[in-house]
Amino acid sequence: MSNIPFAATTPISVSRVGLKARDAEALANFYRDVVGLQELGRDGETITLGAGTRALLDIEADKAAQPDDPRSAGLFHTAFLLPTRADLGRWIKHAIDKRIPVDGASDHLVSEALYLTDPEGNGIEIYSDRPHERWKWSGSHVDMATEQLDIASIVADAGEVAWQGAPENSIVGHVHLRVGDAATAAEWWSKEFGFDTVAKYGSSAVFLSSGGYHHHIGANSWQSPRAGKRDQSRTGLAWVEMRSADAKADTSREDPWGTVIRTVPGLPG
Repeated sequence: MSNIPFAATTPISVSRVGLKARDAEALANFYRDVVGLQELGRDGETITLGAGTRALLDIEADKAAQPDDPRSAGLFHTAFLLPTRADLGRWIKHAIDKRIPVDGASDHLVSEALYLTDPEGNGIEIYSDRPHERWKWSGSHVDMATEQLDIASIVADAGEVAWQGAPENSIVGHVHLRVGDAATAAEWWSKEFGFDTVAKYGSSAVFLSSGGYHHHIGANSWQSPRAGKRDQSRTGLAWVEMRSADAKADTSREDPWGTVIRTVPGLPG
């Protein structure tokens, strides 16, 4: 069994994500078949998926919901972090074998990632981190980029072991949000969670973290400049749940765009 990724060892990290779906069954099947999550339980109209015993994704059924508006505030992608590069290689072989459509693939220096979209338009990242001891920092900012991914090298690391679903200690490493203004998002996450700004892409994207991770939260206005409050009747992101070592009880708050951010107590790991 691989160790828990560094992203989950920080004082605050992402616990899980909630999605609202018109067809929860079909969406759950996608996350099982494509991402490799396992069904952990059901509660009414909500299906909980995860890896091992760790819940990572809740899918809430709402057949009356309107489709998500990609120009509004909401979810850019949920990023599922696999424990090792070999695990990512196995997922890539799985994607090739099953002819899973992929939207993109990038080497970000700190991580290696592939991107896809679920049947209801929610963005997904599947990635593995390079060892955090090797990340390069310029003061308080970590060096990240978007370069060509060496898929052959990653697949070679997988060896002959086949993909058998998301392995134990897979986590949601980060969540990337659509917001109306990146600077406002950075200010909110700093005030509410004490997050550090560790990278910026101009004035339209910001990356924030706890404990020296490359980012637990990304926020961009690439598709959603000057977006207002979210329309809660639409599909897509229902909430993001953070785990905090300092939290004494479950709490819930909304960011400036009405995105629900939950906090639950819990030790790192």
